Amino acid sequence: MLILSLETSSPVCSVAVHQAGVLVGQAELRLEKSHSSHLSILINQLLENTGHTLQDVAAVALSDGPGSYTGLRIGGAAAKGLCFALEIPLLAVSTLQALAWQVAAYTASPETYLYCPMLDARRMEVYTALYTCDSQEILPPTALVLTPDALAEQLGGHRVLFFGNGAVKFQSLLAEQPNAGFLAGIEPSAVAVGALAWGAFQRQEFRDVAYYEPFYLKEVYTTTPKVK
Repeated sequence: MLILSLETSSPVCSVAVHQAGVLVGQAELRLEKSHSSHLSILINQLLENTGHTLQDVAAVALSDGPGSYTGLRIGGAAAKGLCFALEIPLLAVSTLQALAWQVAAYTASPETYLYCPMLDARRMEVYTALYTCDSQEILPPTALVLTPDALAEQLGGHRVLFFGNGAVKFQSLLAEQPNAGFLAGIEPSAVAVGALAWGAFQRQEFRDVAYYEPFYLKEVYTTTPKVK
């Protein structure tokens, strides 16, 4: 069972291929605003490099959000298009849960920590959630305004690892909190999406391709430019 995974919720455009839950290959492009012009190229190149074609793909998995509105919209459109054309199921994996899995999978004694991914939502706000090492949700995805008292209850009884492009804003507020650890350079990856998607595939947790919408978490507000 070949699963093609897409991660477009951040500036990193990432694709991966898993065979029955085992990573076959991955490709990433760290270029701002590259998703719309490069996503299909990355998919085709990765499949070719791993000796596969689109006809070998049994399902498409994508990062469900929250994250960049534009990036999620592009990833969702690409995934739905592939599923329609190939007549295969669609899987969606929480961006925050996948990010937590990335860290837990490579942490020594992972059961001794809780995992708190944070994605920048501008100003002092982040998209965040809290997970155990086996991806159990402790705090559901939420838009959190960061203050010195934020997550005080969780930090009072657990060691918590913070990571993602929004975590640096929280680090300056928790300089004297011994239970808080911060990891730099952790970005969303299609590898984690694919790893979690295999379990969802086995459980047949498929999304309705026609009506699927990414999990934006917050409404997107637009303004009309002023006419001079």
